[in-house]
Amino acid sequence: MIIQSARFLTSSVQVAACPPPSLPEYAFIGRSNVGKSSLINNLTGFGKLAKISSTPGKTQLINHFIINERWYLVDLPGYGFAKVSQRDRAKWQLMVRAYLRRRENLQCVCALIDARLPPQRVDLEFVQWLGENEVPLVLVFTKADKQSARQTELNVAAFHGALQETWAELPRTFITSANTGTGRDELLAFISEVNQAWVPPITGA
Repeated sequence: MIIQSARFLTSSVQVAACPPPSLPEYAFIGRSNVGKSSLINNLTGFGKLAKISSTPGKTQLINHFIINERWYLVDLPGYGFAKVSQRDRAKWQLMVRAYLRRRENLQCVCALIDARLPPQRVDLEFVQWLGENEVPLVLVFTKADKQSARQTELNVAAFHGALQETWAELPRTFITSANTGTGRDELLAFISEVNQAWVPPITGA
């Protein structure tokens, strides 16, 4: 897939305020310091599309971008140790989970995992929640350039091993780096493949 255009569309505080579900949609979410904004910018080829901050937790809304005028990329608030109040964290969680359960044109959640780390409970619990709620997902391991390929392989295998305790079939997995572009073509090819099978939801029935 060649990205010819990518632009910010809107930010929403609830699912009902999101753009009409007339295009296929892909949501990106992960721990607050997983490198989500950098990956989105690398994926689209537009370096300042998603705002990059040194302070985790800056994404606080459901942010829609429209790509090639044909599909939505959604930047969701991160989870983990963002320096926000318990009240705000709970509010984000309710907003995000409502979106993930109810957004009818959501084709896939890209669950971002830091490739440098052994399996983290917060990541495993979130992926487990997605599975239990039948939300389609892929695993996207980030920051692969920060260590040897062997160490990334070991950490990915460990994460898969932890999932295999409860999963019959593992989610599709991508290894990425926003700095080197590793995995970019593969992830875009996956999105293109899903888009080809897209059938708009029937509304007003």
